[in-house]
Amino acid sequence: MIIIGITGTLGAGKGTIVDFLVKNKNFKHYSVREFLMKEIKKRGLEASRDTMTEVANNLRAIHSPSYIVEELYKEATNNGQNCVIESLRTPGEITSLRNKDNFYLFAVDAKPKERYARITQRLSETDNVSYETFIANENREMESKDENKQNIKRCIEMADFTFENNGNIDELNSKVNDVINLILEKHE
Repeated sequence: MIIIGITGTLGAGKGTIVDFLVKNKNFKHYSVREFLMKEIKKRGLEASRDTMTEVANNLRAIHSPSYIVEELYKEATNNGQNCVIESLRTPGEITSLRNKDNFYLFAVDAKPKERYARITQRLSETDNVSYETFIANENREMESKDENKQNIKRCIEMADFTFENNGNIDELNSKVNDVINLILEKHE
């Protein structure tokens, strides 16, 4: 079983990479966002980016910095097929997965204005924010000395493969295809 973890900035293309891996390479998708949205519903809270951040930080503080991805990893091992876990936000999550066999970390980034345009098009309940709020959210999640909080900058630095996504979907898919084919060949 190959495990691809995906990290990156807000609106950079993490979901596009997931879609490619699921549709074209038969990977199973496990989403930190979906995990958190279920937890938010259980707690009867309003769905927002702030709530997701608070709930994620709370779960990590109670259990461990890698708790969420460990739960998703358990689901993945029960399934047994190649999988992609989206979206890794703390170095502890990555360190935990690095201790598993056949783990690779993909990071994706793009220019801020491009990413903001993307999030406004996807119409997610947590993405309906002004550009200023978008930048403030990203800055809040970019770096932290607290191991239970988001540190996207460090996660990107830990990546095995980094993708700049300032072009179109086909360009990103082509880059991902080249890398995933190398990984799959290595494990044949």
